Amino acid sequence: MPPYATQRHRVRVTVCRGCCCGTARKHPDTDHDGQLDALRAGLAGVAVVRAVPDCLGPCERSNVVVVVPSPAGRAAGGRPTWLGGVLDEETVEAVADWVTRGGPGVAEPPRALRDLRFPTPATTKS
Repeated sequence: MPPYATQRHRVRVTVCRGCCCGTARKHPDTDHDGQLDALRAGLAGVAVVRAVPDCLGPCERSNVVVVVPSPAGRAAGGRPTWLGGVLDEETVEAVADWVTRGGPGVAEPPRALRDLRFPTPATTKS
């Protein structure tokens, strides 16, 4: 059994569904619900996939997906990977493929995702 097989050892995939991500208003040609369904189906038993209704912040990069490494991936140097512009089936499939192979710290991201990565946004304290 691979180390990411139990829920606490899985990669976590967070899909933004805040103010801009996941809306037909900004991306009318994208099947947002279909993307989320495809990630959940493709990663069932492999990763924890959750959609968050709160904006993750970098609206100019919508649709945003954050891939958080498993404990094994983190131990190997993996860090959360922020992806922007996750707007089509091919990109969703590339995310699912990468996570299935172990995700950050375990497997290199596929070429299709390399240009979509961006640094973790700075957070502001009020």
